[in-house]
Amino acid sequence: MNVLLIGSGGREHALAYKIKESPSLKKLYILPGNPGTKKLGENVSLDINDPEKLLSFCKGKNIDLIVIGPEKPLVEGLADYFRANGIKVFGPNSKAAEIEAHKSFAKNFMRKYQIPTADYVEFNSNEYVKAKTYLEKTKYPCVIKADGLAAGKGVIVCSGIQHALTTLDDIFNRKIFGSSGDKIVVEEFLDGEEASILAVTDGNDFVCLPSAQDHKRIGDNDTGKNTGGMGAYSPAPVVTSKVLKEVEEKIIVPTLKGLQAEGRAFSGCLYCGLMITKEDVKVVEFNCRFGDPETQAVLPVIKGDFLKLICSAAEGKIDKTAVEYSGGSAVCVVAASKGYPDEYAAGYVVEGINEFDSDKNILVFQAGTKEKDGNVVTGGGRVLGVTSVISENNLLEAQKKAYGALKKINFKDIYYRTDIAAKALN
Repeated sequence: MNVLLIGSGGREHALAYKIKESPSLKKLYILPGNPGTKKLGENVSLDINDPEKLLSFCKGKNIDLIVIGPEKPLVEGLADYFRANGIKVFGPNSKAAEIEAHKSFAKNFMRKYQIPTADYVEFNSNEYVKAKTYLEKTKYPCVIKADGLAAGKGVIVCSGIQHALTTLDDIFNRKIFGSSGDKIVVEEFLDGEEASILAVTDGNDFVCLPSAQDHKRIGDNDTGKNTGGMGAYSPAPVVTSKVLKEVEEKIIVPTLKGLQAEGRAFSGCLYCGLMITKEDVKVVEFNCRFGDPETQAVLPVIKGDFLKLICSAAEGKIDKTAVEYSGGSAVCVVAASKGYPDEYAAGYVVEGINEFDSDKNILVFQAGTKEKDGNVVTGGGRVLGVTSVISENNLLEAQKKAYGALKKINFKDIYYRTDIAAKALN
């Protein structure tokens, strides 16, 4: 098969790494890719906002399958366009992708189909006074979410009334999330352990990949601002077989059935962000694509033919035997630019990553990187996903290996959390 993978981050580097292993792969193209994906296929420089040029490229290169990594092109209907022109796509249509595009849609959908989630209310930007009155009376902590896409940063846990009113002002008046904050969802705070399940689906049937736990906050012990994710590990011990059964029966099955009933059949990767409380499991959020950085920890611990899995899902008849859990474990630590998720400098040379080219236990997934004068340099907030992978389920050993590798990698103003996977070990 000739495959076109769309995206440029750590998630896409991990997807490219797994697709590359498939015996059914003929040629892999990555648009636009990054310096890391260049070693796995051919990076392509085309304008993602020019679908006609992309289609012409796909026809010229006899592309059999397109895999769309990021949420934005999915929400904007790129998968719909390619499907309408007869090319197989792994990724949902724009109607199904609304489960991530709008928090209010997702919450109302869950309420309608009795999918467990936190209680909530929603407000438009012209309801500032009404929202303020609500926040003055609500219980704290509470969670305020921008309705639209905000690169994983649109969720703010408010510790008290002052924090909540400042957040309201930031979103509605200062427009820190632009039009994505024209509506907000205010949720009750859920106490428990977070976990992520990636379900690969053809719209009817599905395969759950090994569980993971993401670390959203910038600082150790889950302090500071929300980010796109500062690290992840897999599998997550908190997702027992009992919990997984509950997730499948009470969340994934009714979600897929509900989306079908609404004329929004979902084909691709349904990301379930979960909170495992003492009572039950609740949905924190849905995403319409593979999680980042969870993908960097999950894909290394599956064996089998990943390309066969996603291609069969795109064809509408998922092959549930294509992959299985390897029995191993992985820890991914994000090396970020100091200042992220706010302002940060870029253009610093990244040193030490080539040391791991022949190390089977360390995978360095590039995310915010560029090439300059023959060097890999920093180009984004989250620069690398340094991932250890070992053959046994031993998160302590995997954690040691990941942090050991990080000591050999450097760039100016490097920053990373020092406690990725600590919760699992506790």
